[in-house]
Amino acid sequence: MTVNETNSTQNVALLIIDMQESIMKIIESSKFLLKRCCFAVEAAQLLDIPVLFTEQVPNKLGPQHPDLSKLAPQTTVYSKSSFSSLKASGLLDYLENQNIEHLLIGGIETPICVYQTVIDALEKDFSVTILDDCTGCRRSNDGETILKFLHQTKCHTLPSETIFYSILGGADHPKFRSMTALIKKYI
Repeated sequence: MTVNETNSTQNVALLIIDMQESIMKIIESSKFLLKRCCFAVEAAQLLDIPVLFTEQVPNKLGPQHPDLSKLAPQTTVYSKSSFSSLKASGLLDYLENQNIEHLLIGGIETPICVYQTVIDALEKDFSVTILDDCTGCRRSNDGETILKFLHQTKCHTLPSETIFYSILGGADHPKFRSMTALIKKYI
């Protein structure tokens, strides 16, 4: 199942992985990446899609970027030491309890935590769409290689606007104007 097959947000969640300031300092195009992840969070909230965050060893690497925290202050942040986000304590239980079947994924780093989360999710029979404009890493070549590889799996790799407009389905959707305003905000 792809998100745009149903134009529905039922059973879909957005997972933003390890967008911590200390890690972002070494990520190529981190300002652009943060902007795209902020857009994805606001778009998901507009469409009533649950938003989930992870932090990699936050006691050593610090918390997620405050811009993301401000956008979704009530969202649970799952701490982890594993590279796969699905191994964060409580995250998989939440997904199962909420009957989440499809994950929209963004964050860092593409060849490590994003990659291992996607592989783990596919093995657990989740459908996965990587928001490719919402992922980043230290070396862009590594990220491109991983996204090409993951595209050959059952995972979809698409830009965030493509996904959110696919969910809307058309200009007659009641939240179309709000989405258009949100997109203009993040140009």
